[in-house]
Amino acid sequence: MGRKVTLATCSLNQWSLDFEGNLERILKSIEIAKTHGAKYRLGPELEICGYGCADHFYESDTLLHSFQVLRKLLESPVTQDIICDVGMPIMHHNVRYNCRVLFLNRKILLIRPKMLMANHGSYRELRWFSPWNQLRKTEEYFLPRMIQEVTGQDTVPFGDCVLSTKDTCIGTEICAELWNPRSPHIDMGLDGVEIFTNSSASHHELRKADQRVNLVRSATTKEVITATVDLEDVRSYRGELCQPLMESEHKPCHRVKVDFPLSTCDDFYLPTHQPIMWHFHTPEEEISLGPACWLWDYLRRSGQAGFLLPLSGGVDSSSTACLVHSMCVLLCQAVEDGNTQVLKDIRRVVGDDSYCPQQAKELCGRIFTTCYMASENSSEDTRNRAKELASQIGSSHMNINIDMAVKGILGIFSAVTGRWPQFHANGGSHRENLALQNVQARVRMVLAYLFAQLSLWASGRPGGLLVLGSANVDESLTGYFTKYDCSSADINPIGGISKTDLKGFLLYCAEQFQLSALRGILAAPPTAELEPLTDGQVSQTDEADMGMTYSELSVIGRLRKISKCGPFSMFCKLIHMWKEVLSPTEVAQKVKHFFWMYSVNRHKMTTVTPSYHAESYSPDDNRFDLRPFLYNTHWTWQFRCIDTQVSQMTANTSKQ
Repeated sequence: MGRKVTLATCSLNQWSLDFEGNLERILKSIEIAKTHGAKYRLGPELEICGYGCADHFYESDTLLHSFQVLRKLLESPVTQDIICDVGMPIMHHNVRYNCRVLFLNRKILLIRPKMLMANHGSYRELRWFSPWNQLRKTEEYFLPRMIQEVTGQDTVPFGDCVLSTKDTCIGTEICAELWNPRSPHIDMGLDGVEIFTNSSASHHELRKADQRVNLVRSATTKEVITATVDLEDVRSYRGELCQPLMESEHKPCHRVKVDFPLSTCDDFYLPTHQPIMWHFHTPEEEISLGPACWLWDYLRRSGQAGFLLPLSGGVDSSSTACLVHSMCVLLCQAVEDGNTQVLKDIRRVVGDDSYCPQQAKELCGRIFTTCYMASENSSEDTRNRAKELASQIGSSHMNINIDMAVKGILGIFSAVTGRWPQFHANGGSHRENLALQNVQARVRMVLAYLFAQLSLWASGRPGGLLVLGSANVDESLTGYFTKYDCSSADINPIGGISKTDLKGFLLYCAEQFQLSALRGILAAPPTAELEPLTDGQVSQTDEADMGMTYSELSVIGRLRKISKCGPFSMFCKLIHMWKEVLSPTEVAQKVKHFFWMYSVNRHKMTTVTPSYHAESYSPDDNRFDLRPFLYNTHWTWQFRCIDTQVSQMTANTSKQ
C-alpha cells in the first residue's frame, strides 16, 4: 500500500489588494508544487487578497474580488489533481472570518475559519474578523452563485473539521493558533490526524526564529517545508508515545472525506526527505537580510529609480547605507543564480533593458545616491568618514553645504522680528539654541526631498528617488530627533533596530563586505553636530544630550513595552538590575528623566516614518505602540511613589 506522501508549502510575495498579481503567484506556486510531485499545496494566510488589507477587509469589494480569484483558481487546469489550500476572507451568517479554503478538481472540500486570532503587537485581527469558537462543529456554507456555477455545489462544510483522504488525515491550523498553549493540533493529534499544516503571515523579528522553530518542532516532531514524508514513521511514533492519550475521552474531529490519495501504490523507490537542520542567523545577519529584502520590495513596487540618503558619517545613517549595499549584494547573487524576475525588476528600476549587474558596488552606483549636508557646525572628520564609506559601497555621493539656506531662513525671521537668535555657546538661551538646531535639521529634510526629486532629472535620467531615514528605535523612544528633519523620509529600514544592534551590524559589515571605513565610524562618539564646534572639534554628543547611554535606553525600552512597566514598576525592577552600578536615588533620576523625555516628545511618534519592524519594544505609533501623544509630563503621582520608595530605602539603609 502507499505510505509516502509529498507535500508542498510556500511563502509568496503577495501584495494587499493586488488580486491580479496574487492570482499569478498562487498559480505559479501550485505549478511548481506539482512539478515536484506534491499532491497537497499549502499557501500563506489570506494569500488571495493579501494579509495587510487592514480596513479594506470591511469593504464588500474585498470579499467579492477574493471569490472571483477563487473561481479563477477552480477553473484553472493548473489546480487539477492536487489538493489546494488557499487563504481568503469569507462572510458567513453576516460575520467575517479569516478562512482556509481546500479544493480539489473544481470541488470545494471544506472551509476552515480561524479559531484563535492574533490581536497583539502589530496585529489587529479582531478588528476585522471574528473567531470561530464552536469546537468540533461545522455548518453548511451556501456558496456564491459564481462558485456554484463552477463546482456544481450549493453548500460545503464550514467550521472546525479535518480532511480525510484515502490514505491519511490532514488537519489545518492558521498562524496564531500554533502560538497558543491550547493549539488545535493537540486535539487533532489525539484523534489520529497525521499531517498538520499551518498557514502563516507572521512577521520577522530579531531573535524570533528559535521560538518559531521550536513551536513547529513541538507540533510535528519533524520540521518540514517541502518534503516527501513516510506516513509509517508518523504512525510508529504515535503508536509508541501517544496511544494512552488517544484512549482518553475527547470530542472526535469532524472528518470531511475525499476520494483522493496523497500516496501511490508504487512509491517504494520514492526517497523521503530528512528533517531540516535549521540555520539560525545571528542578529547581525538577520539585520543584513531582512531589512535589505524589505528595501528592495518597496523600491520595485514603488516604481521609483532608487534611493537617496543623507549620509552624516555616523552609526545610524551608515547602517542604512550598509543595508542598501547588502541589498545590492543579494540582488547580484540572485542574478548570478539565474533569477530572471530579479533581473527584470533591476532593469526596470534602472531604466535599461540591457543592463546586467556584475558587482554590488556597480549596482549601488546606479540606484543609490548619498549626500553629506555640511554646515558651519560640521567637522572634517564626519565629512571624510561619509565620503570614504560612500566610495567603498559605490554610491553616487554629493557634498552639500546648507549654511546659505539656514542663513536665508534666519534672515527672514530677523527681518520680521528684528532679532537674531544665538547658540548657547554664544550667549543664547535654551530656546534659541534648540531652534537653531531645528532649523539646520529641517533644512536638510527639505534639501533631501529636492535632490530626490530632481537629481536624476539634472543628469538627464528618468524617475525619482525614495528618501531613506536613519533614526534608530532608541532615539525614537526618547524623541531625540527633530520633528520633520532627516528622520522624516519615505521609509526607514532601521527604525525598529536598537543602537546596540546597529553597532554590532556595522562590525559584521566591516568584516563581511570589507568596508574598512566603518571602523572609524564606530570609534567616533555619536553626535548630531548641530551646535558650534570647539577648536574645530565636536563638543556635542548624543548620550550627553539624552542624559543616558544607549545601552541603558535598550533596557528601559524593553521594560516599558515588553514588561509593560510604568514609572514606578520600572523603578522597582531597575533598582535590582542596576544595583551594582547605580544607587536607588540615581535609578530614580534616570527613570524620571526618561519618562519626562518620553512624554514631552511622544507627539513626534505621530509623524514617524514607516519603518521595518524588527524589535519588540518599538515605540512606533502607527500600528504597534498605541499611546496618548499629549501627556501631563510631570507624572506627579507616579514620581511621588518613586520618591516615597527611595526615602524608605534610604531610611532602612541608615538603620543598618
